[in-house]
Amino acid sequence: QVQLVESGGGLVQAGGSLRLSCAASGRTFSRYVMGWFRQAPGKERGFVAADSWSGGNTDYADSVKGRFTISRDNAKNTVYLQMNSLKPEDTAVYYCAARPGHVPGQVVADSRGYDYWGQGTQVTVSS
Repeated sequence: QVQLVESGGGLVQAGGSLRLSCAASGRTFSRYVMGWFRQAPGKERGFVAADSWSGGNTDYADSVKGRFTISRDNAKNTVYLQMNSLKPEDTAVYYCAARPGHVPGQVVADSRGYDYWGQGTQVTVSS
């Protein structure tokens, strides 16, 4: 069982930055594929970014490419989402997710592929 706790959300003006953190329990964090998803009011949960457990592969939604960066610190059991040049349309609840990795370098963009989820953290970008 893996428990995920997000932090770092808040209110920021358009053009600003935030860094989200997701702390994971468990001893095998380095073997987990990690992902970030977001859900805006009235919309379905959508993919933001993912990081493989091996090989350093990452994947991003087109809407955040060049602005967001996913990274991880296996020593701290933590995955991060650095968000720059934020836009009002980035406003959403952001969730981190985890699943055991099986294929080195594999990234997963489908929310149905994840086994564990955090409780979410609100990000609000004002115009």
